[in-house]
Amino acid sequence: MSYLFHHKILLLFGVRKFNVIPFKLNHKGANDIVSTLADVEYISKSMIPLKQIFYRMKSIYIFFLSVILKNWLSGQEIRLTEVNLQAHLVYMSLQKLDGKKVLRVVKDSAVTLVDEPTFVKIKDVHFKNGTIEVNVLSRLLKNAPPLARGFIGIAFRIDDKNEKFESIYIRPANGRADDQIRRNHSTQYFSYPDFKFDKLRKVSPEKYESYADMGLNEWIKMRIEIQGKNADLYLNDGKYPVLKVSDLKMGKNSVGGIGLWVEVGTEGYFRNLKVINKP
Repeated sequence: MSYLFHHKILLLFGVRKFNVIPFKLNHKGANDIVSTLADVEYISKSMIPLKQIFYRMKSIYIFFLSVILKNWLSGQEIRLTEVNLQAHLVYMSLQKLDGKKVLRVVKDSAVTLVDEPTFVKIKDVHFKNGTIEVNVLSRLLKNAPPLARGFIGIAFRIDDKNEKFESIYIRPANGRADDQIRRNHSTQYFSYPDFKFDKLRKVSPEKYESYADMGLNEWIKMRIEIQGKNADLYLNDGKYPVLKVSDLKMGKNSVGGIGLWVEVGTEGYFRNLKVINKP
């Protein structure tokens, strides 16, 4: 063991001064023995009390544990690459926007009905409860119909056949409209296939929609907290949810995939997808 190595170890535990006490031995190989004994002696003379070492080790352990917990709580970031994605009734492409890699999604024009399974599904993700977070940006296509609002959002608990799922989406074009009624329809929950937006609006007016400030052609962070039959939508790191749903139609025990969803007339962009699964 070298002097320099021991010096570094001792500095780790805060030892800055130490003494090396040499020994004199008159026999063959004495130099090696002297060197080894000197190492042992200066360590024994310079080591701080074990109690202090314990506390320093404990501090180091807590530091690394906090880093691990921070990364875990921040969620599993899912890379938006072709290997991880599966388009369903949409066109998708990977592009660069503002110098960053993004996923572009446009609804297949052959799909004429609304609130359909028009999403890019994330492969090998099974979700029941937890948090889904993604940044979205919405533009209107040149051929967008008059009723287009930049519909964009998240589908979750998608079954294996893409025949059932829950969804929360936003209408960015409504957020700053002059018409207050349109403003009140800035966010939307629906459940496919039995509870689309028009049915919910007719049966329970205003219950599954709300106002929130937003606009086209700007990045909006969507975060949905899901637990059992409850889902809360947060926008742009807001402290309070802008939409609360307390009766998810598929029930509290449904499990399934996650999709990045768009509707008619939308040129949708997605980035920074994170998912946290919870019990």
